[in-house]
Amino acid sequence: MNTEEIILRTVAYVKDELAHAEGGHDWWHIYRVWKTAKEILVKEECDPLTVELAALLHDIADSKFNGGDETVGPRKAEQFLQSLDVNAEVIVHVVNIIKNMSFKSSHFDRGFVSKELMVVQDADRLDAIGAIGIARAFNYGGYKNRGLYDPDIKPNTNMTKEEYKNSSAPTINHFYEKLLLLKDKMNTATGKALAQKRHDFMVEYLEQFYREWVGGS
Repeated sequence: MNTEEIILRTVAYVKDELAHAEGGHDWWHIYRVWKTAKEILVKEECDPLTVELAALLHDIADSKFNGGDETVGPRKAEQFLQSLDVNAEVIVHVVNIIKNMSFKSSHFDRGFVSKELMVVQDADRLDAIGAIGIARAFNYGGYKNRGLYDPDIKPNTNMTKEEYKNSSAPTINHFYEKLLLLKDKMNTATGKALAQKRHDFMVEYLEQFYREWVGGS
């Protein structure tokens, strides 16, 4: 099976698997990460197939929607790629990327690093910030029935991994606990350049949010 066919089969698989996913972690999230990863890839020396497969499969079974089990996604990705007879080294690399690319994994226990991981991680982080990132944050907050904002509940920027996974704080807190931190965690020059504009938009949004919260314009 050639590279183009592998990618087409993977796209079809992901679309089917995520047909009923929460709006911030659906096929369109995958699509944006995939396209952004390909954009970053142009200026990076790494394996395109590994990057594309990891981008397409990185959220095939997000632990948030699988009882916190972080092994489901990597396992499903590995089984699918094996069914396509993808090169074993590529499969191992893709699985390692999926295991190590999330914010909580990289923030608390950095266990694996590669240029391909850096590209896909930047693409995923970019989709978590800016206008789309704001929309995704509030969409997930609504999905979890979280409040928008509570001035009496302060952000916690020193959470353990378990505290981060189990947090039920208002969505605005998530900006300070993750989203505003991502700009400085970008790996590639392209990722850093794209992140700055999106970061600035979030800062402006928060300023407007607080003005409106107290009845200002």
